[in-house]
Amino acid sequence: MNYRKIIILLILAVLASTAYSQDIKGQITNEIEQPLEAVYIYNINSQSHSHSEENGMFILKNSKIGDTIKVGLLGYQNKILVLQPRNFEINILLVLEEKAFQLEEMVIIEELNALSTISRLDLNTSPVNSTQEVLRKVPGLIIGQHAGGGKAEQLFLRGFDVDHGTDVAISVDGIPVNMVSHAHGQGYSDLHFLIPETVNKIDFGKGPYYAQEGDFNTAGYVGFSTRDYIKDSQISMSVGDFNSLRTLGLFNLLEHTKNQNAYIATEFISTDGPFESPQNFSRFNIFGKYVIYTPENDKLSLSASHFTSRWDASGQIPQREVDNGNITRFGAIDDTEGGETERTNLNVEFSKRISDKTTLKSNAFYSRYAFELYSNFTFFLEDPINGDQIRQKEDRQIFGVNTAITYNTFLGKTEMTLTSGLGFRHDIVDDVELSRTLNRRTTLENISLGDINQTNMDAFVKAEFEFGKLTIAPALRLDYFKMLYNDKLQTAYTLQAETKTIVSPKLNFFYDVKDNLQLYVKSGIGFHSNDTRVVVANLCEDILPRAYGLDVGDVWKPTKKLVVNTALWYLFLEQEFVYVGDAGIVEPSGKTERFGIDLGIRYQFNDWLFLDTDATYTKARSLEAVAGEDFIPLAPDFTMAGGLSVNNLNGFSGGIRYRYIDDRPANDDNSLIAKGYFVTDFNANYTFNNITLGLVIENMFDVEWNETQFATESRLQNEAQSVEEIHFTPGTPFFIKGSISYRF
Repeated sequence: MNYRKIIILLILAVLASTAYSQDIKGQITNEIEQPLEAVYIYNINSQSHSHSEENGMFILKNSKIGDTIKVGLLGYQNKILVLQPRNFEINILLVLEEKAFQLEEMVIIEELNALSTISRLDLNTSPVNSTQEVLRKVPGLIIGQHAGGGKAEQLFLRGFDVDHGTDVAISVDGIPVNMVSHAHGQGYSDLHFLIPETVNKIDFGKGPYYAQEGDFNTAGYVGFSTRDYIKDSQISMSVGDFNSLRTLGLFNLLEHTKNQNAYIATEFISTDGPFESPQNFSRFNIFGKYVIYTPENDKLSLSASHFTSRWDASGQIPQREVDNGNITRFGAIDDTEGGETERTNLNVEFSKRISDKTTLKSNAFYSRYAFELYSNFTFFLEDPINGDQIRQKEDRQIFGVNTAITYNTFLGKTEMTLTSGLGFRHDIVDDVELSRTLNRRTTLENISLGDINQTNMDAFVKAEFEFGKLTIAPALRLDYFKMLYNDKLQTAYTLQAETKTIVSPKLNFFYDVKDNLQLYVKSGIGFHSNDTRVVVANLCEDILPRAYGLDVGDVWKPTKKLVVNTALWYLFLEQEFVYVGDAGIVEPSGKTERFGIDLGIRYQFNDWLFLDTDATYTKARSLEAVAGEDFIPLAPDFTMAGGLSVNNLNGFSGGIRYRYIDDRPANDDNSLIAKGYFVTDFNANYTFNNITLGLVIENMFDVEWNETQFATESRLQNEAQSVEEIHFTPGTPFFIKGSISYRF
């Protein structure tokens, strides 16, 4: 064999070797070297695809020299790359340039989660500056505030009056917000420790279909993620009606580097509210976060936060006293209500690519929480001399860990993603108290007092099988609970205990009909735990009532600038719970069912004008009551929210927002009606140089509306007989505030 033949054979061997498909690896960042998550990487030739992880890393399979790779993320310039031999030798580094959102560039099958992309669009086009606005970014979620920002919000979702969180699981960076066996009600979710300007992403899902979500995930879940970095430091101040003040500070502690970031955010709020008796409300927040990437691109983040607030409140007032002119809508029967609360959070998050096929993500957290609340729902019904004021109080510590491992492989030619996880949460709640009090000073009687220890351990596994356009995702979740209660009102030491285990299967289907139409069917079983005090008293009954759900829906982009999502859904609960305020407990009220339809619309008129609206129609009924007496109190049958947003029009931004909830039954025979409302807010901002001037008008048409309403039996001091009727907290009247911000 001569040398010419040898050279030819070597060349052919090299060409043959490069013709085989290989994997390419890389990282995607923005212009300031910060990693970008959920970027879509697509090989136009082989049609293989991938998404970047939270550290910006990606692996794209089935690629060859000469293939064309498209890289894109909504809100960034697309990038095209033709693979060269060197791309297979070292990691590719791609930098995407940020630009204005263009809805016409969104391709549904390219999104890691189309609905989460919609929430990211909403955050970008209509930024938030209050905790209430953050919650309203969840499509279909309506909120009501009992005490001007003191108590946790009342939530409405898919025909649920969720109270303060009984049927919606809420978390921030993996830290659970819902409080089990809380002094004021099961699932109490005070999100006020979250500074809205630090929110980076909102992950949400409706129904009990998600293996990673456990307790309280029946109507749905909401997971907030905070920013890993801030682009600029910022200070701002806003002042408004009712002696309202808000100051904000965002401070970047490190110059932007590829490997580490750190910042601190602070917030102070005070207001007297529109009430005749000033609320004297104040809240202080501080949050800090440090993020570091190792040379192997493992990510470690440390965060800490603290918030404290106090307030006075006029409480829920009876409609009869407003009708007869004895008090105004903003008056009070007992203005000695109010409270104090605080929470400290410590959180460590770690993510690592163990191998090309396996990634690990985990977090460990600790929370210290204190709560004291004074209320008077019934005035002089129980105690005609001193009144019915009660105190609910607790001191809590929470320890927890969440870990998930994701493994990507092939079963034959079928691509499979397998995720398994373990979790642990332990609550130590000391001196959970319900007492009758007088003027927030004198304790008249202890109704209940004790210590609670509650442990929840969980494990889950879920798989995603891709059969071309069809993805099948079965999952299984296991939860174990141990509940301990030490009743301190007993003369002898009494420790009551119950344990319970529950298995929750899920099965979801996704079908990509075409690039911009995805159909899905979601099914699953969820649950929420009951209050430990109720569980041990009822001898193991109704510990973990199940919820059975089914969704059939789609995400559809019929035109370049319009995205529509719809869902037909059904939810059955083995046990509905009703919070009894003056008793400080939840009571079972039997089996219920809900079914309805969700509709969401996003439309971009041009580069700067966006429209969004979400509506939900629901029929909610009790299954163990006779017809006509089977209404579920405060369950809304129609809600709608949305608005128009202007984004960066020659320095101007802002919009007009509305929210609507219709009349709904306040009791089970629909004889008392909680009135609906339609409220419109307006905001405008103008930015020049590094300064932003802002104007906010809440309730711009000054409508009279009731923010929270309940059917309550009460008796006034001068009344011989009690009366059951609507008691309400008035909604904010016309309210205007201005702000100024400076970035540096």
